[in-house]
Amino acid sequence: MEYANLGKMLEHSAKRYSGSTSLIFKDLRISYDDLNEAVDALANHLRSISVNKGDKVALLLPNCPEFVISYFAVAKLGAVAVTLSIFSTPYELKHLLNNSDSKVLITTNAASKRFAEIREEVPLCRDVLLTDGAFGPSPFRDALAGNRGRFESPDIGENDPAVMIYTAGLTGRPLGAVLTHGNMTTQFTLLRDICEGREGDVGLCLIPLFHAFGAAANMVSAVELGASVVMMDQLNMDGIFEAIAREKISYIAAVPRLYLGMLLHENADRYDVSSLRLCITGGSSMIPEFIPPFQEKFSVKLMEGYGLTEASPVSSFSRPWMTQKLGSIGIPIPGAEARIADDAGGVLPANGEGELLIRGKNVMAGYYKDVNATESVIRDGWLYTGDLAKIDEDGYIFLTGRKKRMIITSGFNVYPREVEVVLDMHPLVETSRVISKPDMMRGEIVKARVVPKKGKTIDEKDLFRHCRTYLSPYKVPREIEIAEHLES
Repeated sequence: MEYANLGKMLEHSAKRYSGSTSLIFKDLRISYDDLNEAVDALANHLRSISVNKGDKVALLLPNCPEFVISYFAVAKLGAVAVTLSIFSTPYELKHLLNNSDSKVLITTNAASKRFAEIREEVPLCRDVLLTDGAFGPSPFRDALAGNRGRFESPDIGENDPAVMIYTAGLTGRPLGAVLTHGNMTTQFTLLRDICEGREGDVGLCLIPLFHAFGAAANMVSAVELGASVVMMDQLNMDGIFEAIAREKISYIAAVPRLYLGMLLHENADRYDVSSLRLCITGGSSMIPEFIPPFQEKFSVKLMEGYGLTEASPVSSFSRPWMTQKLGSIGIPIPGAEARIADDAGGVLPANGEGELLIRGKNVMAGYYKDVNATESVIRDGWLYTGDLAKIDEDGYIFLTGRKKRMIITSGFNVYPREVEVVLDMHPLVETSRVISKPDMMRGEIVKARVVPKKGKTIDEKDLFRHCRTYLSPYKVPREIEIAEHLES
């Protein structure tokens, strides 16, 4: 089924699945009918405060019903949902809100305190809609109650922007990847067609929905399928196993760290996980040696895929019916193609190692207000991913390394330059160098080597405090080494 945009897809699902449960959050169950009605109500409210097609609405929300409602309400308006990391510091928020030209911020009472610190420095963001993040009494709920009624969307085409997701930039400042409605349609059938999903499936939503992979696997494709999505606000391994047993979870889409945790959890055998049919891993590479024991222990297929924010994000995926090749990220999704290029842009033959290039409808429109950055990664329609890979004679893609300086920790991308800029802001730091360090659970961790100014002594604890002030927790170095000079 082809849908012109995100809003039309939701409306089709609301009719097709009607009274079926869309969202499960604690004791709350929201049907597809109720979800669509709430989306219409919020869209009516946003229109009443002069949010129009093309305007930017920032979402600073955890995984909760309000995120899903807001995301689709903005889409129905033809506005652009700017999905921000809930971990963002005031320093980061100032750049994100100003750079995105966001007019409205939808966030929680707790997170609004960070916005309050910078409110005078983000003049375009004039309206804030607050929620408690648990779908309880709040201005958000009041807005829904006061604006009931069908929403009439403007004409929204596949080239109209739908979502803006910030991804780390080589210069030290995040860039806003603009994804169109056409881009997002490539993710609609991720569960249905690629993963052989079924109506009535129940998914466990663990990856943050502000993350491109989380939005695609646990929201957009789930709504298209008519699946029920179980949201959790507190994550611990026993709680995850309890949710699988209680809600009869049939699929999980998560980062490798979650599956390693499940495999190594000493209480795993206490729980009934027989409902699990499929586990999807992405965000970072899964250690191949752990895949067979995981599949044997839980009697479930573990499939690996690949994507990046600039490609909406899923670009390639394994298929349940294909021969499993450990370490492979599968083959391109329908409508996308991949090739391997050498440093001069020449196409390499099978098993040749070079940069992975992606082309297709899933590739972003570009970076917001940054033509030069866009042209540096999209050339002749091909997205230069910055990842090194090879494609074997059967078309399976294998990642082999990175061409760009980037660290992936627990599925989150960290550009070393962004961390170095913050470290160098410290008055006692002369220079710094950020590198990755292998870590079994997180894939990699952030490590910094710091050179003090001449004659100065730096307290490592003070440096950690400094980083936590300006950087989201996952970007903060886990190790800091004080050195006399940087290694060449």
